[in-house]
Amino acid sequence: MAEFSGSPEDRPSEISETSDRSQNSSADFDPCTMRKTKPGLKRLFLTLTVLFSFFLGAPFLLKSIEIYRSPLPFRDIDSLSDSVGSSPLLFPCHFQTIFVGFDNLDAYELGSSIRDEMRKLTEHPVCGACSGSNYTVSVTVESASGCARNYNAESSCMWRCGTIGELDFDFGSGSDDDGVDEFLGSVLGSCEGLRKVYSVVVVNRGGEIRAVIGKYRHGWIVGRVLGEGKDELVARVAETFVKVFVNGGKESGSIHGEFMPVGSDGRIILSFNLLNADPTDWIYDWDFRRIDEILFTPVIKALGPVANISVESQVLYHTPKSSISYWDENLDSYIFSTKDLPFFMNSNEWHLDTSTAAGGRSKILQFVLYIPSAKECPLLLQLPNGEISVTNAFISPMWGGVAVWNPPGCLRDSGSKHPARHTISPQDLQKVYEIFMGQLRQLFGLKSDSLYVGASGTTKLLASEKGFTEWELDVLSRQHACFNLVSCATTLGSLSRLVQSLPRMIIMDEIGKQKGYDWHETINFLRIQG
Repeated sequence: MAEFSGSPEDRPSEISETSDRSQNSSADFDPCTMRKTKPGLKRLFLTLTVLFSFFLGAPFLLKSIEIYRSPLPFRDIDSLSDSVGSSPLLFPCHFQTIFVGFDNLDAYELGSSIRDEMRKLTEHPVCGACSGSNYTVSVTVESASGCARNYNAESSCMWRCGTIGELDFDFGSGSDDDGVDEFLGSVLGSCEGLRKVYSVVVVNRGGEIRAVIGKYRHGWIVGRVLGEGKDELVARVAETFVKVFVNGGKESGSIHGEFMPVGSDGRIILSFNLLNADPTDWIYDWDFRRIDEILFTPVIKALGPVANISVESQVLYHTPKSSISYWDENLDSYIFSTKDLPFFMNSNEWHLDTSTAAGGRSKILQFVLYIPSAKECPLLLQLPNGEISVTNAFISPMWGGVAVWNPPGCLRDSGSKHPARHTISPQDLQKVYEIFMGQLRQLFGLKSDSLYVGASGTTKLLASEKGFTEWELDVLSRQHACFNLVSCATTLGSLSRLVQSLPRMIIMDEIGKQKGYDWHETINFLRIQG
């Protein structure tokens, strides 16, 4: 039987408590205050007002949390990058040829032949060259019967017939090439104020054929030029225009033009260092201020259109080289070969990068004059063909150059604990300057010697006291413009692809305006050149 926990007497009290609770709960609903109708339009209006306010503020909320991206002309930038990468930048150029002492030559035919030959040589143009469809070739033929010109000859740059007869110099012997160069510069210089015109004067005279390129924008060919035939003469003139005036007479293997040693800020710092390998043997100093003021100042001024150049120098001690040289009994000298060049420079002891003027984007070119110790003096550089280098120097592309200078006689200072201090003589400094100038020219991709050997023969190149001739400066300017254009287009293209691949990347207005400005300037430059 089930058992009950409570007695019957307790149950009425529980029932009474339950009834009291129900009465109290019913008393909470006051019939006077209770709604007797369903919710109407007022509640609906309030609900719609809240929803409308939410939807109205949603755009402001989304705007406050969105990623800001300044608008960039992505499509135009990509088109520019592809265009520069597919077709090299070509410049308009103007050429003229003057034939003196020729009979029965047609100026129109010669102009057409020279132009066709130049097109063959520029079949695969490189960036910075002249456009085959955007250059002119003017021809003047001076004979006993008068002057004949082709349709490209312009009145402002016409050759005055009979000018060669006024020349008092020995035109063909080469005894006064500088005088001939100055004379032709004064005659042909009338075109320089209008535009740059490259000229070749061909004089038909007896004797051996000589070809010379002057310091300005002209050259001359003298001798029995028709003995080789008219086609050979046309080929020689065309090669002079294309290979020398346009390409700078560069050889295969020279430094390519797209590796211009110019910083992104347009600055170059030439750092000249005199290194004493062992100051216990001898100590040498140099009067660099003199060489800077007299020799380097014209060079810096001449290269002004290409880069902003500054010069500094220092003298270092205890700077041995890393490579090991060997003694050669036949040469009575210590020898280091071209195989040792990668190990010649001692980065642990040669503290060369000490310039405070160099910014993060400036280019520093190091030029080192190395004075060996007594235990490896004289020190000579042996070339791969077994011959000894005439300059005893070498270059490192985009870094600089090193020249080894052996003290006279390699005589040690009598074992003194405090060797006397010597100063390199002005004559030796002049030779060192010439070596450094040759290295600087090579770093810019130009020839360091005074001869151009082409398919049509050998041409003499006159040197300028400024280190660079005017036509060489034109070559460097075109290459630098090409280098800047390729760098700009590549950077803009890379930035465009990066930004498009990162849709949540923030682009401020300053960046957008700068990149838009760069794009507009590049397009304007291409429009001017085109």
